[in-house]
Formats: sequence, C-alpha cells, structure tokens
Amino acid sequence: MKARFHLPGIYTHFKFNLIFATVLEQFPQYFRDVEIASFYGAFPQSIWNGGRTQEGLCDKKYVKMVLNAFNEKGIPVRFTFTNPALEKKHLNDKFCNMVMSLANNGLNEAIVVSPLLEDYIRKNYPEFKLTSSTCKRLDDGERLAAELEKDYSIVVVDYDLNNKFDILEKLPHKDKCEFLVNSNCRPACPNRAQHYYNVGVQQINYANHMRKYPDKPYDPIIFGDGKDQNCPFFTRNIFDVRDLSTNIRPDDIWDKYLPMGFSQFKIEGRTAWLFNLIETYVYYMAKPEFADKARYTLIDFCNANNVITVNE
Repeated sequence: MKARFHLPGIYTHFKFNLIFATVLEQFPQYFRDVEIASFYGAFPQSIWNGGRTQEGLCDKKYVKMVLNAFNEKGIPVRFTFTNPALEKKHLNDKFCNMVMSLANNGLNEAIVVSPLLEDYIRKNYPEFKLTSSTCKRLDDGERLAAELEKDYSIVVVDYDLNNKFDILEKLPHKDKCEFLVNSNCRPACPNRAQHYYNVGVQQINYANHMRKYPDKPYDPIIFGDGKDQNCPFFTRNIFDVRDLSTNIRPDDIWDKYLPMGFSQFKIEGRTAWLFNLIETYVYYMAKPEFADKARYTLIDFCNANNVITVNE
C-alpha cells in the first residue's frame, strides 16, 4: 500500500511543489512508496479560506495556470475552504466561485467545515470531492466514527488522536482517514477552535480590504483581528515538533498506520520557510539512505528554476 501525501501550498509553494512532483517522477529510487494525493491551499482573495490567513493577490489567468500545471500531472488541487466565520452573504463571493468554476472538472477537491458552505458546494459544484476538516475538532472516537459514515471522500482525524491506537483500530472506513503528521499546535490545546475562528475573521477582513485597496498594506491591528493570532507555539521548529505527542514519525507510517489500513497523510506547511519544507518532505518521503541525495536534488532543481532567492 502506498502512503498518499497531501502537500501544502498551491499558491505560496506553487513552484516548489511543481519541482517536487517532477523530482518524484524522475528520481523514484530516492523515495519511499509514496504518491502525491493532492496539493492543498487557497488562492489570495479567497474569503472562504481557513486555517491560515492567505495573503497576496492573483488573477484568473494565474488560477488557471496553477490548476492546469497540477491537473496535467493528474494531481488534484484541494482547496482549504475551512473558514468557520462565514455568513450566507459570503457564499456568492465572485472570486471563490470563479475558482470553483475553473476547477470543476471532477478531479479537484475542497476541505470544508462550515455546513453553510458545504451545502452550497454540494448544490452548485457536485463534481467536487469533499473532505471533512480537522477544524471540526472531532477529538473522540465516537464522533469521529460517526463523521466517517457521512458522505465525505476523506475525514481529517483530529491530531490529538494521532497516536491513540486503541481508538484508531476501532474506526470504520480507515481508507477515508487522513492524519496531519507534523502539527506544531499544542496537544489538547483549549484555544484551537477559537484560533481557527479568529483566522477566519482575519481572512474575511483581509480579502475585503485587498479588493478595495489593493495597493494599501493590510494591518490586522486596525481591524482588531490580530490580537489572538500570535500563538507562541508557531515558533516551534521542525525538530521541536517531532517531540510532540501528536507527531507521527515516518517509520510509524510504514510500520503501524499502513498495516492498519490507513494510507492518507497530510503535511503542514502553507506558511513554512522553503528550506523547512524541503527538510520536511525529505524526512517523510525520502528513503533514509537517499535523504541527502533527495535533498540535494530538490535544492539543485530549486536553484536552477530560480525558486531560491537571497532572502531565503
């Protein structure tokens, strides 16, 4: 059974992810038995986006280019439409509906948390496969099992359950379960749901601001939505994260999760530094004996394609 990885950054890491897909194709001997299940994220101005505030600007031409680049490789784009602060008025957002229309080809997907948005997508874009988001905080086995019985292609397991094998082994539809392997969030964090809501409010304010004033920097303090975003746990580095009880080690994927019937894994990193992301991809997907060669090849390809800059 292959380990299917969902990888971050359709906009923030577009060039790097395209390079990674190419390296995986050209140098399969460097990697474990893995495949890219999707690239996930959102385009700037996506008011439906959640989890991380997506900054920047892009147009329809750019959206089409990114979709075509990934879809031509047979890789789905999965939108992080997990904003829990959405209201009915946001459903008719022109930019998000434009993105959905362009991507409505039966291959692409969306991650949802809001029942309001989920119903809207099911009605207007029935070709999209839907993922139930970890933002729902289904942190006990009974609620998670009930969610797995619903009409979702994937259900993201709350990462507080990641290594609780007594609960995981009892779950139905293990092929639908997805695990976030490298979360930097505090285990059992009491503020996680509120943080997701705060990010949603900030995304709405940011998108509205940039549409009115595209040349004027956005200041979250002015809008009053920046006070709860500076979580101290975001300062953890990739090595600190590996010590958390919610972390899943690469060997455990092949020694424990795959034999149990779990095959879907998600890597966090939409806002990660490029070299952080390279190291994380190599850690999880490269064969240990080829890790150095895989890392060097990725850096070499990035350099040749002007992905690495002086600031990085």
